Amino acid sequence: MKRFLGFVKKEFLHIFRDFRTLIILFGIPTAQILIFGFVVSTDIKDAKVAFLDLSKDEVTQKISDKICSSGFFRRAGDLENYDEIDLVMKKGKAKAVVVFGANFGVDLISQNKATMSIIADGSEPNTATLITNYLTAIVTDFNREFAGSSLSDNLLVQPEVRMFYNPEMKGHFMFVPGVITLILTLICALMTSITITKEKEFGTMEVLLVSPLKPLQIILGKVTPYFLLSFINVIFILLLSFFVFDLPVKGSLVLLLAESMLYILMSLSFGILISAISKTIQQAIFISFLGLMLPTILLSGFIFPLENMPEAYDWVSAFLPPRYFIVIIKNIMIKGTGFLYVWKETLILMIMTTLFIGLSVRNFKLRLQ
Repeated sequence: MKRFLGFVKKEFLHIFRDFRTLIILFGIPTAQILIFGFVVSTDIKDAKVAFLDLSKDEVTQKISDKICSSGFFRRAGDLENYDEIDLVMKKGKAKAVVVFGANFGVDLISQNKATMSIIADGSEPNTATLITNYLTAIVTDFNREFAGSSLSDNLLVQPEVRMFYNPEMKGHFMFVPGVITLILTLICALMTSITITKEKEFGTMEVLLVSPLKPLQIILGKVTPYFLLSFINVIFILLLSFFVFDLPVKGSLVLLLAESMLYILMSLSFGILISAISKTIQQAIFISFLGLMLPTILLSGFIFPLENMPEAYDWVSAFLPPRYFIVIIKNIMIKGTGFLYVWKETLILMIMTTLFIGLSVRNFKLRLQ
């Protein structure tokens, strides 16, 4: 045990002496959280909207002002005819055009209905969907105010929408749990695979093998520093999420940290497996990025909903550990659920961890023989 602790201490010293490693461990996670939280967002802000007002009355002016004062939209201009709609769309001056029909205000008061159209730029489907939903919500709110202030009470009843867990529809509620998963996956697996592969590539692994330490102790000594540093990373990211993005942990913090430790262990074991089958550092980096980063972003439910994918991709994602950890972390952080709601995902991660540890130790011994 004394030799093992000395070996772990040596690995810590190697990490802290390498400035580039410290940047990867602590600089990249901070940058990713800030980038995904502030830059990569599905929220609408200052989207350019043009207006084609064929009525030009007080009611249409109130609706236009309400849309532009919401903070989500910015007036891109007033159009004179329908032919200008295609022009502003092609030039990229507006993401959507709101069209008020002739005699809009008169029809609304006299007939309790009026013609209004929202024309969005469909070249960006997700953005177009968000814009139309936001505009519809604003118009619905105006309709409610108008019905309450007018003498008529026969206006169509509009449904009231309520969002659970994220009532303000903040984008970082989706991105932060996914970024935590991505960071732990890449750092744990990538750094572990590189550090062991480097020993083999530089020929220093033979020096370790002739030492009194057993192969299993060598593996544990290599991954222990990364386990502890990754756990510190989790705590740092949670603090950053709370103080910068106001994203609290609604569930049990102890359960969240325990699940994070399980996922760190799983990622480290996968990194050992990568190092066992890699001959060079370049191979380890390539396998880590190709086998972890792209599937985590595309097939784990991090950004794109799994329900929208073909069934074949759903089967592929079933073998990806990030898929289950994202479910766990969202349930605990955002929904505030307990272990009974995530026990299936936890069990799957435990099975994967055991499998990766067994394969990595077995392949590591074979490679050393």
